[in-house]
Parts: sequence; C-alpha cells; structure tokens
Amino acid sequence: MNEKTRRDLRQATQTQSQAEPPKITFPCDYPIKVVGDAVDGFVDMVCATVSRHDPNFDPSRIEVIDSRNGRFQSVRFSIRATGEEQLQALFHELKASGLVHMVV
Repeated sequence: MNEKTRRDLRQATQTQSQAEPPKITFPCDYPIKVVGDAVDGFVDMVCATVSRHDPNFDPSRIEVIDSRNGRFQSVRFSIRATGEEQLQALFHELKASGLVHMVV
C-alpha cells in the first residue's frame, strides 16, 4: 500500500468518526429490547410502562427470552416512536424501575 492510499484511508476514517449518528425520521416503528431481572411482574411492568408512552402499544406482540441461567429476561417489542422526547422518557422510566439493567 502506498503512502497516498494510506493517507486517503486515514482521512476517510476520520471523516466517518466525526460524522453525526444517523437521524431518525419520526414517526416510525422503533424496536426496543429491555433486559432485566427475571422476577414475577417484570414483563407486566415493562408492558405497563411502555403503554404509558405509546397508547397503541400491543403487548400481545412482545417476545420474552429467558437467559441461560434464568436470572434475567429480555423483552423485545416495537413501539410507534413519535419523537426523541418520547424515547428518552420511556428509557428513563424503565431504568428508574430498579428491575431493568439495560434498554437497547
């Protein structure tokens, strides 16, 4: 690889790392995964919280997956996201529950 090619690759990498993350166009269907403790009521708490932020949320469409050792559960679903504020409020309320370890 010659010096010009190396320089071009470095510049391309720097430009990509400085670029803003992709913007989300709202409204949109937004997939979410919530990971938390596998305790009684965890899934119900997630569904109730999500319903407060998306009145059209359909809890029958969630997917619940237990961890290998059974200590954790992940709840996967999609909501109709209307804006960044809605997503931030939802993520904050889920994390504040004390049962949620991660929202992705």
